[in-house]
Amino acid sequence: MSAYDALMQFQRETEALGQIAGRLGWDQETMMPDAATPQRAEEHGAMANILHARRIDPRVGEWLDQAEAADEVAAANLRHIRRSFERTAKVPAALAAELAKTTSLAHRVWAQARADEDVASFLPMLQKVVDLRRQEAAAIAGNTDPYDALLDDYEPGATGASLGAMFAALRPRLVALRAAILDRPAPAALSGTFDEAAQLAISCKLALAFGYSLDNGRIDKAVHPFCSGSGLDVRITTRTNLTDPFNCFYSTIHEVGHATYEQGIDAAHLLTPLGAGVSMGVHESQSRIYENQLGRSRAFTGWLYGQMRDQFGDFGIADEEAFYATVNRVSDGFIRTEADEVQYNLHVLLRFDLERALISGDLAVGDLEAAWNDRFAADFGFAVDKPSNGVLQDVHWSEGLFGYFPTYTLGNVYAGCLHEALRQAVPGLDDDLARGDTSRATGWLRENLQQFGGLRTPVATVTHAIGAQPSEAPLLDYLEEKFGQIYGL
Repeated sequence: MSAYDALMQFQRETEALGQIAGRLGWDQETMMPDAATPQRAEEHGAMANILHARRIDPRVGEWLDQAEAADEVAAANLRHIRRSFERTAKVPAALAAELAKTTSLAHRVWAQARADEDVASFLPMLQKVVDLRRQEAAAIAGNTDPYDALLDDYEPGATGASLGAMFAALRPRLVALRAAILDRPAPAALSGTFDEAAQLAISCKLALAFGYSLDNGRIDKAVHPFCSGSGLDVRITTRTNLTDPFNCFYSTIHEVGHATYEQGIDAAHLLTPLGAGVSMGVHESQSRIYENQLGRSRAFTGWLYGQMRDQFGDFGIADEEAFYATVNRVSDGFIRTEADEVQYNLHVLLRFDLERALISGDLAVGDLEAAWNDRFAADFGFAVDKPSNGVLQDVHWSEGLFGYFPTYTLGNVYAGCLHEALRQAVPGLDDDLARGDTSRATGWLRENLQQFGGLRTPVATVTHAIGAQPSEAPLLDYLEEKFGQIYGL
């Protein structure tokens, strides 16, 4: 057996154990009894210890020194394994286990604090999570920016400075567009209540319409919708709101974008480093283009309008055109995951700046709520009314996911680029979408991006798909054209 073959055999087992660890997280979010939390924390810690030990096993270093890449796939596998080996070796095993255990406990503390509207009950645990992540970042970063070390977990090659520059380019046109829209009369909003079972029935239709395979997946409910797994077992969750069925529908489409990326990767990469999405920014590009450019398009909302009429009868929106405007209604709101396309990125930029300040030590955990509320009032023009609509609304910080938030906006930027290329490559797409048929659009994404998994770097993955370097311009042009038409700007 060659060094490369031995390394890949060992790596396959590591990848399988990683999938098991992910399944523990899925179970905790969807089915685990509350009283099991202390035991699950120990289980997460044990799995983290095992995975950490495998990732820094001395044999991995020896195999990497000896292995030769026979082709592009082998070279990519070696690149991923070497990066993981070198990065993991810098983090003490005890710290990795403590992080896994603490974030497992912190999640439940956050969920209870959110339910109780009690920020103070969460802050001690958040302080511990921040301290541990700072230690991890310092161990990895050396003389570089600690925040970049955390960001690299989710978007290899990106830096806080580079993303900060991109976000600075986005902000002026987004702010100007938001101001112009909010100065115009808003389309009608949905009113009334919408049966949960009917919402979930449409949600399942939407998942299937966007190509999600229930043979290799399932849909459950959770407080915060998410996607878990890869390869042959990719699961999603959604949520319902009796007065806002769009919350359910577009959460489902969003998570299906993540899931079909994982399901669309070449089966030859199963349980290898290439067998998962290459980065969270690229992952988010799939969920956002499914949710927004396709799912909120005039053509597709026409089909969705018919589905809602079938389930709910006359629900107060006169026709397909009015429904399209309602789906894309821009209005004040607190919740990032429910935000319209125009304002969504402003929510992300708020979090990006706050978490960079937390990791650098420029912002104390005890001052986080006040900093959040001040920034929100400055960006959105009104005050946060309760913690669950403010600093407690997102699950990410309780799970230690510092560096994750900016990938949401990066994903939107990538989605803008992909949509521009998709429209050029697939003429007559709106005729398909008006029938609820996304197959040519999702097929193009699968062929040009999804199937490759981690074969290329994140930027190279998008560049390969669109034939150019990605930039923020297509996203901004798309938003200004779409919402300018809806609002008569």
